Amino acid sequence: MDRTLSMKSATMTSRAALADGHGGFVLEDIQVHPPGPEEVRVRLAASGLCHTDHDSMGWGRPLVLGHEGAGMVESVGAGVTHVVQGDRVLLNWAISCGSCFQCQHGNHALCEKHSPVAGVDSLGGHAHSLATTLGDRPVERSFHLGTLSEWTVVRQEAVIKLPEDIPWASACILGCGVMTGFGSVVNAAKVQPGQSVVVLGCGGVGLNVIQGARIAGAFPIIAVDVLPKRLEMATYFGATHTIMGDKGDLSLQSVTQEVRALTDQRGADVAFEATANPALGEAPLRLVRHGGKAVQVSGIEEVVSMDMRLFEWDKTYLNPLYGKCCPERDFPILFEHYRQKRLLLDELVSRVYSLDELSDAFAHMLEGRNAKGVVQLIPESPDGPFGSKSVK
Repeated sequence: MDRTLSMKSATMTSRAALADGHGGFVLEDIQVHPPGPEEVRVRLAASGLCHTDHDSMGWGRPLVLGHEGAGMVESVGAGVTHVVQGDRVLLNWAISCGSCFQCQHGNHALCEKHSPVAGVDSLGGHAHSLATTLGDRPVERSFHLGTLSEWTVVRQEAVIKLPEDIPWASACILGCGVMTGFGSVVNAAKVQPGQSVVVLGCGGVGLNVIQGARIAGAFPIIAVDVLPKRLEMATYFGATHTIMGDKGDLSLQSVTQEVRALTDQRGADVAFEATANPALGEAPLRLVRHGGKAVQVSGIEEVVSMDMRLFEWDKTYLNPLYGKCCPERDFPILFEHYRQKRLLLDELVSRVYSLDELSDAFAHMLEGRNAKGVVQLIPESPDGPFGSKSVK
């Protein structure tokens, strides 16, 4: 029997992290079914972790966790031509339809049909609803992907062919944290060589803002955090100056004075907020010059009271989604920056965990121990055929 055909007809048993909707998760065996037309079934190799994954455990409904992933194509549905079985792929949740108003205006992450965040239907970019089931019930996949699972099924637009020279653990984090930080600098703020940049918060996203600023030629690149370890990491990834923040100084008076001292008393050209602390939602406005740009990249969605005088004068406040990602344009650029050793990915991965260690991985992320934590789902060089855990 042709192995590809037999694989396509098989339902895979997949160990997965399932959110309970109330702030917790369990590890369960789910069923992952064959891909439908224009869909791809992927054997996940690694999944990055970010705060959104932790938040999604409390979204009021069960779902397969995870939205940063890389793996290998196991089978494809009818109409899929850009990948074949065995291809290494990066998963991407900015699934563009290419035809709606936002896509036509270049805002692919805001696709009105498929975006899980900004679309009319939050499941519009999903593979068919019965692609993953628990018993006889369909299970939603976080951000159309559900990468904290051994297997998943996604729309064909969600897979990007991955070069052979990027390890799984390094590749998977490209799909959100790296793209968000880098894209916020290059696509959203459009930082130019010689412009001054402040990055408030040096976790996973903040470090990639710093990398993006370094690659863009910014100077100075000023990193601000309350943890000495994170400031050390910021310097490694490209910060030229560091400022130790004070948790009790939410108005950032001392930080503002130090930033002005480094920018001819004007303030920075661009300031990025990457703390996810609602109390600091207005903070980048305090740190930029007249006519400067304040960019909020951490995903704050709470109500924030703001002093409108902070906009004086001619300041712009941006809240870009996913670094204004255009997958076909941006991921090849990131791959090339990695090859040229400008974009540091291997160094971002502080620790690799097993799926059984997911609770520890979340705890370490919340404690600020890691630049990025990654859950490895198969070895770097997997042995044996696909389907070793298949059921009919």
